[in-house]
Order: sequence, then C-alpha cells, then structure tokens
Amino acid sequence: MRPDMQEKILSIIAREAAMEPAEVRPDMTLEELGLDSLGLVEMIFAIEETFGVSVPFNANEPSQSEFDISSVGAIVRAVERLVSGPQAALA
Repeated sequence: MRPDMQEKILSIIAREAAMEPAEVRPDMTLEELGLDSLGLVEMIFAIEETFGVSVPFNANEPSQSEFDISSVGAIVRAVERLVSGPQAALA
C-alpha cells in the first residue's frame, strides 16, 4: 500500500475515534477505538469521499458486508482493494 493512502485512512479512522493517528494501530478493533455505529457510518462516508469509491457496506447488517471491518488493518487492506479496482482481485 502506498504510505500516503494508509496515512489518509488512519487519519479518517482516528478522526472518527477522536484519537491521534499515531495512536491507531493495525490490530485495533472498532470496539477498542470506541467507534459506535454512527462513527462507523461516518468513517465509511469519509473513505468513499476521500478515495472516490463505493464501499460495499450495509450498516443494517455489518456482518453480511463484503467490506472487512474486523480491525484497522483489515479496513486499510479493504480500501486498498477498492481503490485498486477489480484487477487487484486477479493478482
């Protein structure tokens, strides 16, 4: 992943969690970050706006989503795949 992309994602997550980006670790979960459902939705919107992608996430059924929100690292990888497009899935 490009470092600038990762920094932007961590910045978005940190902003929604009311933390500094340096405090956000890849192994942290949304629960550890203190993100509630509204914070999660705001984070998704910010990712979509920042990267010009459509995140396949259903706030009503997060466990059924194609977008992995199990940890910060998983979110970063999922955004990378979205930004890279379908050709990344073939690699």
